[in-house]
Order: sequence, then structure tokens, then C-alpha cells
Amino acid sequence: MRIAVISVPSQRKAPPDYVVSLAKGMESMGHRVDVIDAWTDDGMRLPGYEYIVVAAEPLSFFSGKMPEALTKVLSGGSSLGGKKSAAFLRKSGPFSAKALTNLMRAMEKEGMYINWSDIILNAPHAEALGKRIGS
Repeated sequence: MRIAVISVPSQRKAPPDYVVSLAKGMESMGHRVDVIDAWTDDGMRLPGYEYIVVAAEPLSFFSGKMPEALTKVLSGGSSLGGKKSAAFLRKSGPFSAKALTNLMRAMEKEGMYINWSDIILNAPHAEALGKRIGS
């Protein structure tokens, strides 16, 4: 299966270790995985994927808000309605559940069908979650 992993860190930087581990877990199961940086990519390639995974983190430790790069990359990909997807959030602070809700709302606003969501604790946990996608 072709899977796009959208990395949405709180600020412009290389994909964090948990995103790389998530992709590594999916690749170990035989999937073709591309990591897309939400800060630099426009999202035009997203409709070509069978499954879309969004791995995000909130703006700050005490915030449930998502970075503006998330809405930019999701709105850039036309025809995402009905696309199967998963929402993952890196655990950070007391408002992680609120941030995960905000992440899923942004995805559902674009018409994506979220069939799995979870909070990532660390890189090994992310790799284990990646191995469960598509099984």
C-alpha cells in the first residue's frame, strides 16, 4: 500500500525521530512510505496515496492548538474526501487529548476518514504502531 506520512512538528525542523520510526515500522510490513514535511510541502501529491498518516505535535507544552502548516498541507491536497487516514500525536503536556481532537477535526474538515488515532509516547512506540497499519 502507498502511504504518506505527513510530519507536522511544532516548528520548522527535520522530521522528528518518532516520525522516522513510524515510517520505518510501516516499511517493515512491506508498505511504500513517503514522509512529507508539512512546513515545506504543498500537499498536491496527497490524493495519489491510498492511506494518509498525520503525525503531529501541538504548538507548545500547554497548548492544544495545531501548527498552521497542518491546515496548509491538507487544504493543498484536493479530493481528500473519503481517504482513509490515521491521526497520531506526540504526547506533550496536559492537553495532549485536546490537541489530538483538534488534529482529527482538521483532518475531518477536509473529508478524510480517520480509522485510527493514538498518542505516541516515544520512537519505539511509534515503530510498533507503524507495524500495525494495514494489518
